[in-house]
Amino acid sequence: MLTKRGWDTWKLILIFFCPALFIWMTTMLIPFLYGIFISFTKWDGISTTFSWIGLANYEKVFRTSKFWLSLQRTAMYTIGTVLISNVVGLILGLLLTSALKGRNFFRTAIYVPNVVGGVAMGYVWQYIFNYGFTKIGQSLSIASMSTSMLSDPVKAMFALILVSSWQLSAYLMIIYVAGFTNVPGELVEAARVDGATAWRVFWHVRMPMIRPSITICLFLAIVRSFMVFDINLSLTDGGPFNSTEMIALRIYNTAYVSLKFGNAQAQAVVLFVIVAFISVLQAYFTQKKEVQM
Repeated sequence: MLTKRGWDTWKLILIFFCPALFIWMTTMLIPFLYGIFISFTKWDGISTTFSWIGLANYEKVFRTSKFWLSLQRTAMYTIGTVLISNVVGLILGLLLTSALKGRNFFRTAIYVPNVVGGVAMGYVWQYIFNYGFTKIGQSLSIASMSTSMLSDPVKAMFALILVSSWQLSAYLMIIYVAGFTNVPGELVEAARVDGATAWRVFWHVRMPMIRPSITICLFLAIVRSFMVFDINLSLTDGGPFNSTEMIALRIYNTAYVSLKFGNAQAQAVVLFVIVAFISVLQAYFTQKKEVQM
């Protein structure tokens, strides 16, 4: 027989754990498993019937050049965004944990871009690139700025990386601020007393101590960059000439424009496996270098 304490424990489980488990299953697990099932079928997303075709969708994915071109562009975008956002976030985190006047105000102001939705921010930056920068370039007779960056395939990709890094670095900054804040002050003071320069204090004391923050930031940046959709849709919509069509937008177009839900789900499953593999490798190798407290 359960004691009163045992019943109280089960009540807490029912009150807190079961609703969370139900929400997770209905919003994450069941749709994920259903998506895997759909990837083995031919379905247009509208009809009530579908046909089972086995691995045909996966075979088509591996034979489709557009999928691999989108994946290649996404990899290039991810490398640029991860590097820029982490470097900027790290610098901001270091500055905003130093003896800077009004640092709480700057933390709030810099974090604002992460609060703005990706779709809204994409349209705002689209206006800036199309009308703001071009007006400045034309008034100053700067040929490279006289036309919109979004009209050139190479510049459009750079613009997409720039806007995404600007937003993501604000989010990563908070994690780096927490990391720098937790660095023991006595270690920093001891290094300074021993005559270490500011650079040596940063590289040999602060950096090793914030390795867990670096691991988390790299993981989040990689996942978010590979899954980018809202900014890609609102800023460039894959243009010009599909030169900035990322893999998530490619999957969306396959499903909702071409009405090939089975093929789109197969692409999504392949993307999931690739991102999971890269993320696990990144977490494994960066965690090995973390300082154990």
